[in-house]
Amino acid sequence: MRSLSEIDTISKRALRAKGFSWGISEEIGKSVKQLELFGLPGLKNLNQYLKIYDQNKFQQIKLISKNNISENKFHCPISSGISFLDQVKSLEKLKSLEFNKIAYPILFLSFVSRASEVLGKKILIKMDEKEFMLNFNQSIFGNYSKSEIWENSNTVLINFIENSNSFSEEEWKEMTKFANETFVEETDELKEKSAGAGLTDND
Repeated sequence: MRSLSEIDTISKRALRAKGFSWGISEEIGKSVKQLELFGLPGLKNLNQYLKIYDQNKFQQIKLISKNNISENKFHCPISSGISFLDQVKSLEKLKSLEFNKIAYPILFLSFVSRASEVLGKKILIKMDEKEFMLNFNQSIFGNYSKSEIWENSNTVLINFIENSNSFSEEEWKEMTKFANETFVEETDELKEKSAGAGLTDND
């Protein structure tokens, strides 16, 4: 079995060999390593993307808006992902946004997961019929776990989730009450026992 370090290295070297800058190559190396860590087929999809890269002029995007529409070409998952990651703090203000036609969306997914960590917020992303909850780049929960090539997604919807507790304030108060039961009220006897505890007089 290949190590995550090997996956990172081979991915960024392959991108560099295709003419990508070292900076972009480093980013895709991190992303593919992360996808494999979460059990998603990052390297398989990157391999297929590179096979057709020269023949397919994907739509490049630098400035992301509320609605990102490409009439003919599919959006490049790498340029879209890097732009999303770079702009995510301003994009958060939109609350939600949409892409159409993203090629190899698994590769794009990894950048959105990393953006979740940058924001400190969960992000819900729906790609056609598949949904993923991205949790601060610590985990990816979704209804897709197949080890296969996913060539494109026609509709991508992204929602920024506001942080909230999964419990009520009343439940917090009840837990606080339980926790406070561990503290023993200090008495004069306890004070005397604790004073100089552990010391011996050898004189």
